[in-house]
Amino acid sequence: MTTMDRHIITRTLLAYTFLIVALVIFFILIHYLEHIDDFLDRNASMRKIYLIYYPSFIPDIILRVSPLALFLAAIFTTSRLAQSLQVIALQTSGVALQRLVIPYVIVGIFVSAVMFFAGGWVVPRTNQTVLTYDQLYIHSRAQHLYVSEIHRRNDPTSVVTVGYFDRRTETAHRVQLQRFNPDGTLLERVDGQQMVWQDSLWHFTYATIRTFDSGYEERRIVAPLDTVLQVLPRDLARTERDIESMTIPVAAGYVDALRRSGLADTGRDMVGYYSKYAYPLANLIVMLIALPLACRRRRGGQTVQIGIGLLVAFVYLAAQKLTEPFGYTEDLSPLLAVVLPHASFLIGALVALVMARK
Repeated sequence: MTTMDRHIITRTLLAYTFLIVALVIFFILIHYLEHIDDFLDRNASMRKIYLIYYPSFIPDIILRVSPLALFLAAIFTTSRLAQSLQVIALQTSGVALQRLVIPYVIVGIFVSAVMFFAGGWVVPRTNQTVLTYDQLYIHSRAQHLYVSEIHRRNDPTSVVTVGYFDRRTETAHRVQLQRFNPDGTLLERVDGQQMVWQDSLWHFTYATIRTFDSGYEERRIVAPLDTVLQVLPRDLARTERDIESMTIPVAAGYVDALRRSGLADTGRDMVGYYSKYAYPLANLIVMLIALPLACRRRRGGQTVQIGIGLLVAFVYLAAQKLTEPFGYTEDLSPLLAVVLPHASFLIGALVALVMARK
């Protein structure tokens, strides 16, 4: 590693840290001003809001703004080099512009790895606190009491599906319990209109049990039916933001349960799961974009280059947000909806690097 490599890495990480701090403060202020009335109306403890809620919110903010902060930091560092003629001096001495990509790749891989770990294990745990406070002080009462379209993995061979769950009475409606053979074929399905949590058991008023064996179906009605499940009321009370509060191993099991159940309307969960892997890579991709974008001297200096950087960052973010809804509705494969914008910008960055002057 050369002195120039160390210089670029140090300057980029310092600028990145400064921008992260600035963006975190900005987003917390905006969020607080937006929801201060909700906190006051619901008599929230300001001490807990300041000392528990917002500190728990910070890791999620960092994860979300990291690509933008890193991109602007790289644009700033590179444009400083270009404006001070250091890039031209390197080229004059025989160093190809593509050689400068090494420190950018090092920073991109490092930050991507940190954000992957944070998004896969740290942020889900802190988000549990954030979601709890959101439910208490920000969401409407109706959102507090009812959760709809719930899919939960009961154990490695069974899945529970609930149409909607009433938190107040701990009652699940339109319930379906599916049990599978080890090879993935459906063994048994239990259907019930209502399932109530009583005395540490789930109680069906009546249930229809279908057993499948060698292509034959046996059907019987049981009334009442008490059953023991690993799924508890607190598990059913989670909201549609489930995936945000799951670590990658837990989310993998959850997604596997969705696949095995054959349920519809799982696109949002699948997009959230794949994003845990794809989104951290944006930190590497923006570093590859920054070098060819900012390495030339431009009229207007750094202001113009930072403005162009903001425009590119906006287009990148917009591309992600535009494709995700297609994954939610499964008009596109959820995996493709997540990967497509990242792959497109990665290809664009590599083409720009190849075409950059030597």
